[in-house]
Amino acid sequence: MGRLRRAGILADATNMVLSGFGCVPYRGYFSKKSATETAAELQRQGLDVYVTGVTAYSTLGWSSDPLLSTMLTQDGTYLAGLVFHELAHQRVYVHSDSAFTRRFAVAVETTGVRKWLRATGDIRGLRRYEAERRRKTEFLVLVSLTRDQLRHVYDQNGTSEQKRAAKTAAIERLRTRYRQMRDRRWGGYRGYDAWFDAPIDNAKLAATSVYSDRVPAFLRLFDLCSGDYPRFYASVQRLGALDKVCRAEALSGADACYGASQS
Repeated sequence: MGRLRRAGILADATNMVLSGFGCVPYRGYFSKKSATETAAELQRQGLDVYVTGVTAYSTLGWSSDPLLSTMLTQDGTYLAGLVFHELAHQRVYVHSDSAFTRRFAVAVETTGVRKWLRATGDIRGLRRYEAERRRKTEFLVLVSLTRDQLRHVYDQNGTSEQKRAAKTAAIERLRTRYRQMRDRRWGGYRGYDAWFDAPIDNAKLAATSVYSDRVPAFLRLFDLCSGDYPRFYASVQRLGALDKVCRAEALSGADACYGASQS
């Protein structure tokens, strides 16, 4: 299965309406040919388009989630995280707020993997996992910084040609910052080289950011719920029932667990 995301001169993705799921900033395909043909049409309309494969997907409880060969290409920690992430979508899915839903799933994945590694006594694996999380966080900070810079560019007066030139310069600065971080802070770790070696545009930046922003707020809420998953799920469900603006504000300002105590 593949996924297609689109974005115009704006830094944010444009949404598509999918029956049963609401507005989402992507569209899934089981046919690579169909995905690339749609991407080509959107590019002719002047949109940035990012087409990529996905390792797994959730049916949101409509049926049993599939076990795919792509899920078995890495180690057990990766597989555990993937399972925790996809199963989280069966617990909470907020229509027309894909970012909220996916960041919640990342929080479940992160806390689940930590608990699993501790329960199995795999301290070395936990250290590796936390080191990779730190690298991913630092990578996502670079992406977020670049998106902020691009929003500033697009909000300024100027011609489309000037804005596209500024966009190209911002993306090159992103690549330069990454290489410096890789060679200095990361000691030459090249796990993200492929991402930077491939073309980068608004759609790719938006697709990457949807899994990162506000994940710390979900992790903080999990701690406020004392690591109790039923209370955490109940809290997220209550947040999901709010309108989108209030939902984001309530999550950012949460100072207590909203879930009922478990007797």
